[in-house]
This record gives sequence, structure tokens and C-alpha cells, in this order.
Amino acid sequence: MKQKKTNAARILDKLSIKYEMKEYEVDESDLSAIHVAESTGMPMEMIYKTLVARGDKTGIVMAVIQGDLELDLKALAAVSGNKRVEMVHLKEVFALTGYIRGGCSPLGAKKAYPVYIDDRAKLQEKIAVSAGLRGAQLILAPDDLIKATNGVFAAIAREA
Repeated sequence: MKQKKTNAARILDKLSIKYEMKEYEVDESDLSAIHVAESTGMPMEMIYKTLVARGDKTGIVMAVIQGDLELDLKALAAVSGNKRVEMVHLKEVFALTGYIRGGCSPLGAKKAYPVYIDDRAKLQEKIAVSAGLRGAQLILAPDDLIKATNGVFAAIAREA
């Protein structure tokens, strides 16, 4: 099966950042990061999900956290210069990013939103984030993701 190049992968190519694309079987009834981990055979600590939130001062921000953790909205607000941050409604995600649920990547969204990556990513040699479509993960070094997204490491996740 020929791998589809996604915008996210093209961005990494342009920056000469090494990555691996891993495809997996999509289960429409289970788009969870836990399912991704099981389908790809990767440990949960490697699987990161991208969440879209809106700050009261800065507008849209993206948060990249380990798939089985929960976003700490207060921590994200503090690090992003907002008083309050709330999750963007699922119906808005596509219009804002060009991505659908289960295929939201911190790379290649319609606009270059600020990206915050949970500190835990630094403990991993490589992490996997969505390639921008369901059924494909990009595996790369956390520092390379920071470079590609102009992201910031911050403690923004907590146990679910």
C-alpha cells in the first residue's frame, strides 16, 4: 500500500526532519489514543494526541499530550498567557484546523497556531502524533516536533 503524503509529512520533509510514518487500521467507533497504541503496537507513552483549545486572550492554541492523559486547562492557560482556556467544540475543529477528529496534527493546520507539548514527551526518544488523517501516525523526536511547530514544552497534562 502506497503511503499518502500528508501536509504534516511535507512540512517535516521541507525542514529535513527525520520521521517515520506508521499506518494502522482505523476503527470509526474507537478513535482513542489507546486504540492507536494497540493497533500500532507502540507503547502508550509514545502516543500523543493533539487537542484544540481557545484562550480568552490569545485565541486558538494546540496542546499535544500523551494519549491516556487529560489536558490541564489551568496549566495550559498559564503557559499560553491566558486567564482561561476551554476546549474548542468538536464541530469547530475542522473549520479551524482543516483536520477531523482522530486525525488532528500539530503540524500543517490551516493557520500556524501556538503549540504546547507536554513535558513528558521529553522523556521519550520518539513520540507519535497524527499525520493529519485517521490511520497514520508520524513518529519523530520530541525536539524535532518542537522545531517543526515552533512549540513549547510545558507541564500541561495530568492523570485522567
